Amino acid sequence: MRTRTAAWTPAPATVADSDPQQRAELLADHLAGRRVVALTGAGISTSSGIPDYRSPGSPKRNPMTIDAFLSSPESRRRYWARNHLGWRHMDAAQPNAAHRALVSLQEQGVVTGVITQNVDMLHMKAGSHPVIDLHGSYGRVRCLDCGAVISRHRHAEALEAANPGFTRRVASRGAIEVAPDADAALEVIGDFVMLPCSNCGGILKPDIVYFGETVPKATVERAFAMVDDADAILVAGSSLTVMSGLRFARRAAAADKPVFIVNRGGTRGDELAELKIDHRCEVILPTAASLIKSRRSALL
Repeated sequence: MRTRTAAWTPAPATVADSDPQQRAELLADHLAGRRVVALTGAGISTSSGIPDYRSPGSPKRNPMTIDAFLSSPESRRRYWARNHLGWRHMDAAQPNAAHRALVSLQEQGVVTGVITQNVDMLHMKAGSHPVIDLHGSYGRVRCLDCGAVISRHRHAEALEAANPGFTRRVASRGAIEVAPDADAALEVIGDFVMLPCSNCGGILKPDIVYFGETVPKATVERAFAMVDDADAILVAGSSLTVMSGLRFARRAAAADKPVFIVNRGGTRGDELAELKIDHRCEVILPTAASLIKSRRSALL
């Protein structure tokens, strides 16, 4: 098991590749004929309206840590008030062209599966399978005491009943900034009521791996197996700043499997990459997928 550590240094500033068509063609050349596992990060979801942490120009955001969450009931109450608003934004988000491109590549036999650092469930909504949610999912809530898991929708209904009018009052103040982990910027929470586990009365927490927590060993082993089974790894929208994602690129490189990276800005894994493209995923991936498909059709 590895701890998800809060290494939040922004990626070095870079200039985006000036010829995305040519770069996408090069990526298509590299992907064609290979079985590739995709490792995705927050950068793949930005055009779906979900912000990331490290793309050039991104504002500084402080991620939730497990120590902060567990520090006191008041800290948890403030967090649940913010999350009660933020998760709705994530739930309403829809897959973009980059998510759909990975599905197309999977249908063509190129992508064998997706390992995602995101908790937004957009790969599942797009139709990718299998998908390993490395850092959990916003769509579930887990009890830290008895381990019970419930639907986030079900818990939201209970929070609405316990806090009548809260969402409407906050929404009337204007737009709310939402973070990649479904947290929201909210200063005033009033008398917001958080709820205990209905099964045991324990502490409830979104089923998300916060910084300072460990990714479950079984999840890591499944992800490693997916990398080991592939011919190459495609990193899309991740700066690989935290070890929970970087280790898979390193695993592939150690096995002499090529690493391809599509990301805005520099990444911690650039030195491992056979091909690095500094551009947006929703531009590069659909073009590469379309090129592979058209080339295959021409051969039939």
